[in-house]
Amino acid sequence: MAAGSGSVDMDPDVARRLFEEGATLVLLGVPQGTELGIDCKSWQVGPRFKGVKMIPPGLHFLHYCSVNSPSCGGEVGPKTGLFLSLKPRDVLLANWDPKEEDLDFSASRNEAEVSRVRANLRDLDPHLGPYPYEVMRKWVSLTDRLSEEVASGLQPLSGRVCAFSDVVPELQLRHTKDRAEQPRNDSACQSMREGLDRLPRMKPREGTEMRFSVIPEKKYPPGATPAEVTQCSLDQSYALETVLQRHHQLQPLNLLGELQFAFVCFLIGNVYECFEHWKNLLALLCRSEGAMRKHKELYLGLIGVLYHQLGEIPPDFFVDIVSQSNFLTSTLQDFFQSAGSSGVDGTLRKRAEKFKAHLTKKFRWDFEADLDECDPVVVELPEGVSVD
Repeated sequence: MAAGSGSVDMDPDVARRLFEEGATLVLLGVPQGTELGIDCKSWQVGPRFKGVKMIPPGLHFLHYCSVNSPSCGGEVGPKTGLFLSLKPRDVLLANWDPKEEDLDFSASRNEAEVSRVRANLRDLDPHLGPYPYEVMRKWVSLTDRLSEEVASGLQPLSGRVCAFSDVVPELQLRHTKDRAEQPRNDSACQSMREGLDRLPRMKPREGTEMRFSVIPEKKYPPGATPAEVTQCSLDQSYALETVLQRHHQLQPLNLLGELQFAFVCFLIGNVYECFEHWKNLLALLCRSEGAMRKHKELYLGLIGVLYHQLGEIPPDFFVDIVSQSNFLTSTLQDFFQSAGSSGVDGTLRKRAEKFKAHLTKKFRWDFEADLDECDPVVVELPEGVSVD
């Protein structure tokens, strides 16, 4: 493992204790040059690499990218990652599968093999890279609300978080006759739109989809009047309560864990789908004024989660290149306005004011601009309801 900058100088006695008490990942056969990391740190694998040692117990994110040899161009493949819940003195064993370009952890189920590796850890020590303790504080701050149970329930059934979706055609055309009957996508197309419409529709391969909470498209209850539709579009508490009841009924604070899961999978795993879910979930939370009065702890936790997340992204990241509008400032503007309304807990109101001052000072974001309250709100009417 190539040396990284910013490593922590550690007392030999502390290092020995961490080696004995920490978890160990034994990763055999990983090709030289592979980009591999754990949590917020990554390296290029060297010729002697056989794993990572001294890993603190808890939830971790192992991630890696296969890399072509320099003679073949040296291109870096898409990132793959998986969440691991490790206990003190755990030993996990994996072998690199060159065909799949992935780590195969099936050897970890062989107790005899794991026991043999555990007995020889001292011999493996020179080939094991130490866990990057210099970024441990950052990792903990980004995942302190994310439990093993929540991560396991959100990640794909395959156990792999992949930067690029593994997709298959919605319509399986197994016979030549079936394929011949499909419209051709060639010079016969009269426009780009026609060509795109003729492309086969794709869907994620079964078991590879993220299992996020489903945010209702319609933010209002069945049978809502036009006035109720408008109200539920301005205050989306109904939709938020629906998400909590369906997905986090026993522990509403797990929604913050989902927010952290989506952010980590985007920030470290490079999964754009997770960024979109993070934005949608954040917008729902920030635009639910009624829920703010009911779920004080949820919103106090949200401020803490956002404090650490926003420190990891450049301030201009959320600016739309076309409209120049900033998704985050407009969303948080709604949040701060609701947090200052009557009926909101005083502690939450004060915490929101401090957070607002922090963001204004750090990023120079203006939350005092007009909220365009007089602009018309376009809402979707319930089915069967019309306005004369």
